[in-house]
Amino acid sequence: MPLLGFVEQLGLGAMVTIEVAVLSYLLALLVGTLFALATVRRRPIVNAIWQVYASIFTGVPSLLVAFLFYYAGSGMLASLFSVVGMRVNIEVNPFAAAVVALGLVYGAYIADIVRSAIHNVPPGQFEAANVLLIPRPTAWFFVILPQVLRLALPALSNMWIVVLKDTALISLIGLKEIMTYARLASGVTKEPFIYFILAAAFFLLMTGLTYLVTQRIEGWTGRGLRRAAPAREETARAL
Repeated sequence: MPLLGFVEQLGLGAMVTIEVAVLSYLLALLVGTLFALATVRRRPIVNAIWQVYASIFTGVPSLLVAFLFYYAGSGMLASLFSVVGMRVNIEVNPFAAAVVALGLVYGAYIADIVRSAIHNVPPGQFEAANVLLIPRPTAWFFVILPQVLRLALPALSNMWIVVLKDTALISLIGLKEIMTYARLASGVTKEPFIYFILAAAFFLLMTGLTYLVTQRIEGWTGRGLRRAAPAREETARAL
């Protein structure tokens, strides 16, 4: 196959990598945010469920979780449906296994990030919402969560990069993403340097785009805030 043919396959693999990373991150963000909101206050049952979930998915490598979902996912789903008397045979493909595995693993980490950001919101914001008689869902959506986003954004952007890079491991369950095609092209052409460098350039490009987008979002979430001058500037002014 000509060189351009392999480059085209790398492009197709890159699109699959982006799809898996985006869907996994959205699932992790949803799961993490729900657990964070549910565990802000101490509820014995909810906290017990959270402890079990966090212990499992932070203690087991994401690749092993992907293997479990890929090879045993069909059996687990059949068992769940059999509880309600339904016989369902659902085949779990590598794409679905990758999305669910990465989403559940990193959902545990995002839950800690979002919960910490909630605790760092000034208590006066909650008190002001109560004094103004703002309905609780409205206060959370329009007052609290925007501030949580601003506080958690640096850690959330780093977590996105981690999820993106972990998609390279998922190629081991048969998902045809960029690393799969890079290995295939390297084996056929005996030029591993070229194709692995192209794969590395893709991840570096995505990291750079993440940095630019994060800067834009930080500017948007930081509107109206007075930022403290750096210590060096304060010292220079004092001198």
